[in-house]
Amino acid sequence: MNQAVDHSSATTPVQLSIIVPTYKEHDNLELLCRRIFDTMRSSGITAELILVDDHSQDGSVELVEKLQAQYPVRMIVRTNERGLSTAVLCGFDHANGDIFLVMDADLSHPPERIPDLYKLIAEDQADFVIGSRYLAGGQTKDWPFLRKLNSWGATLLARPLTSATDPMAGFFCLRRITWKNADPLNPLGYKIGLELMIKGRCQRVREVAIVFEDRHAGKSKLSARQQFLYLWHLHRLYRYRWPVLSIVLLYLFPIAILAALWWWLFQ
Repeated sequence: MNQAVDHSSATTPVQLSIIVPTYKEHDNLELLCRRIFDTMRSSGITAELILVDDHSQDGSVELVEKLQAQYPVRMIVRTNERGLSTAVLCGFDHANGDIFLVMDADLSHPPERIPDLYKLIAEDQADFVIGSRYLAGGQTKDWPFLRKLNSWGATLLARPLTSATDPMAGFFCLRRITWKNADPLNPLGYKIGLELMIKGRCQRVREVAIVFEDRHAGKSKLSARQQFLYLWHLHRLYRYRWPVLSIVLLYLFPIAILAALWWWLFQ
């Protein structure tokens, strides 16, 4: 059963619900809260922060209880489920706002850019807004070549699904109604934003350039397994978007491989 640590004003109407999945991010949470709510105050946006934690047992719960004296922050601790994508959807279920924003806990996504994403949704200029590393003016700081190559390849694989420059971004904003009206979600791995964009039938996708920093503290959760799940997730989304074509390609691909092998062996 999920354990919830609730701020006393959690039911107060808010303009924006900020959902942050966490796992062993204790050392980032205080600075994350401070930067988010300093930005909210200066921009005049009433917001709540919902941390969805996968049972870190690293002191995060106790820290959030202290932070609640200063900030409208809640933590939902999931003890029977794991994964970034399902954590985001869990946060949506507990949110009070009509606009959702999702970001990482490690401060790689700049909280100071939240108002820019929020404004495009609030003023009905977009259905889905991405904080993009690859839009003109955006950048990734201190990434080694292989990490850049890996990200570029993964982005290229998603390009048939969307023209967004950074479709894999974990920093995005959308309306509650977009989530509610989306086709059934079946997220796999960590790219829930791409699933929401496609199954929410978001026609007006906008991007805001951001500087993507390396994580502030802690260790990256990205693994080879997550990379494989991303490829399988893409396969699912291709089948969703082009069901007939996907079935044809599923059969044609091994036939093409066998034909090429036969030609190479017996020419």
